[in-house]
Amino acid sequence: MSANEHLITTVEQLEALYGQPFGPSIAKELDYIAPIYRKLIEAAPFVALATGGPDGLDCSPKGDAPGFVHVLDEKTLALPDRPGNNRIDGFRNILKDPRVALLFLIPGVGETFRVNGRASISIEPELMQRFAVNGKLPRSVLIVHVDTCFFHCSKAVVRSKLWDEASKIDRKSLPSTGAIIAEVSQGKMGGDEYDRAAPERIKSMLY
Repeated sequence: MSANEHLITTVEQLEALYGQPFGPSIAKELDYIAPIYRKLIEAAPFVALATGGPDGLDCSPKGDAPGFVHVLDEKTLALPDRPGNNRIDGFRNILKDPRVALLFLIPGVGETFRVNGRASISIEPELMQRFAVNGKLPRSVLIVHVDTCFFHCSKAVVRSKLWDEASKIDRKSLPSTGAIIAEVSQGKMGGDEYDRAAPERIKSMLY
């Protein structure tokens, strides 16, 4: 029997396999940021930004102090883009296809918060200024127009034990950043010197 015979290839097969959505999973979906959802956004110091375009998909981590994502109004969010690696894969995608998905994480909290919408990239001076840190402006501000949003139950976080102290991994048990770069670049960059300079480099480039 071919492995392809076991693939789900139609919506009808998928719905037959999974059945109907659990009632609250539908009721909790809104097309605007309700006040109670705003509290989740303002508590989150981390969000994953997913985009797609003709050149492929991207999912980028965004993090800052809790509340770094601003709720401009019930249909609009704003995220500062801080200094990074300048790949701008996600932003390239947004210029071709504005659809985005956001996943907010709050340390110690099992529930996550999801937003689907359409994004644009702004360098409007007044908007940039509201995200200044120590006098430093973000590179740009991502404006997200909300299409749908809802919170996600805690089962995935509970199963993964993401926030459990006993689940924390000693960073030294894994290859260092410099070691990873050295191996994948076949020794052209990275290495011990990269690791030694990393703490100061990261500190100087946070904002």
